[in-house]
Amino acid sequence: MTKKVNIITLGCSKNVVDSEILLGELNARGMDVMHESDQDADYVIINTCGFIGDAKEESIDTILQYAEAKKNGQFEKLFVTGCLSQRYASHLKQEIHDVDGFYGTEDIPAILKDLGFDPKKDLVGERFISTPKHYAYLKISEGCDRNCSFCAIPLIRGKHKSKSIEALVEEAEYLVSKGVKELILIAQDLTWYGKDIYKEQKLAELLEKLSDVKGIEWIRLHYAYPASFPMNVLEVMRERENICNYLDIPLQHISDRILKSMKRAIGAEESRELIREIREKVPGIAIRTTMLLGYPGETDEDFNELLEFVMESRFERLGVFTYSPEEGTSSYEIKDDVPEAIKQERMEALLALQQDISLELNEEKIGKTFKVIIDGPEGGMICGRTEFDSPEVDNEVIISATGLEAGEFHNIRISSASEFDLKGEKV
Repeated sequence: MTKKVNIITLGCSKNVVDSEILLGELNARGMDVMHESDQDADYVIINTCGFIGDAKEESIDTILQYAEAKKNGQFEKLFVTGCLSQRYASHLKQEIHDVDGFYGTEDIPAILKDLGFDPKKDLVGERFISTPKHYAYLKISEGCDRNCSFCAIPLIRGKHKSKSIEALVEEAEYLVSKGVKELILIAQDLTWYGKDIYKEQKLAELLEKLSDVKGIEWIRLHYAYPASFPMNVLEVMRERENICNYLDIPLQHISDRILKSMKRAIGAEESRELIREIREKVPGIAIRTTMLLGYPGETDEDFNELLEFVMESRFERLGVFTYSPEEGTSSYEIKDDVPEAIKQERMEALLALQQDISLELNEEKIGKTFKVIIDGPEGGMICGRTEFDSPEVDNEVIISATGLEAGEFHNIRISSASEFDLKGEKV
């Protein structure tokens, strides 16, 4: 009988792509594959995250939950892969005994072998798309050459490794053949794309090539590093209609002292100038950023400077996470001297400020018409997104209409707005 395997993915969209590649390999070898399904399976594979404390805790809780289910006979075998397993496999093996195998982030051959397949056979499976078919993530590189003091990603994923432009165009064409209309470019660091294999930053050229792929209607950029940002990317974004006016560029902080300790390779004034230039070169762009609060030594003065910066910059989207010490990083040696209560207090204050900004920016859209991609029905309504919104993390457009199919584009006039959603009607 055909064995069924269910993969549970935790963490970021980069992990989603890793799971899809593994699902494709298993599917090509005759297994019945599922992603985060409630159906019964013979094998379960958990793709873990190990980025920050909360993510590690979620990964461990999930492993324990499925280990107990396996012990109760709900499925045959349990495997664990991904970032947490890459970094802490020996510790996990000692503590959790009902897992049949722990693997790193690049151990697909080992997983296939332990599932009874020939590990020497070339990896030839077509990627299994787990997202709604009209959008997909395109991972353009792996690893990171930066040395941010708080981040363990280089320890887990290694040095920056770009895929070739030709390989990425081929993958984009494959995704289009499966119905994808929106490509979301992801990496640990989009900014550095091409430096390793082409000896220069090639993100702008890659965008041009992907933009030429027939069938791609939207391309959006996630996880661009602010230091050494290639400004020619903005020219391509402005010139190409199918490249969304959207940029995810995590700044982390604005205090010079904190940025220096974080080893971000960019200071406060340079960060401000970068945001000014981005907005000037691409009018109307939506900027998503992330801030890290409670970093060792962060004072009330540092935090107030950050609040003022956010008020000035009026980011369309802003995420926040609090500092947690990560073994092996340079900041691990610095005393974690900001109490958890203060971290949470600052996070709530920054999120409250951003909520007010988001409401004001959304209310400015009332009465205007936007091109919207339909994601599908939800709660009796139809949900979609503008080019300024990425799936899962940004605003939705709630549409009063029927008969709109997922993946279709429609012009929607905005009739009302809240902090995180828009409501509108088909024009």
